[in-house]
Amino acid sequence: MARDYKEEYRRYHSKPEQRKRNDARKAARRKMVKKHGEAALKNKDVDHADRNPTNNALSNLRIQSPSTNRGRNK
Repeated sequence: MARDYKEEYRRYHSKPEQRKRNDARKAARRKMVKKHGEAALKNKDVDHADRNPTNNALSNLRIQSPSTNRGRNK
């Protein structure tokens, strides 16, 4: 029997703790857009310096390229 990847994805991402983390990441991006403008974040990621997506203090947020933020250049 084949795995149902769509169902696994839906089940994982609908968990309350994952929804909370996702909402926090979206809030961080909105906060940075408000501070720097949408043009500054075009094709960029908002990185949490302490790797905690629920810590949205401005001192913890920074703008980075996707490859840097996602660990390809570390």
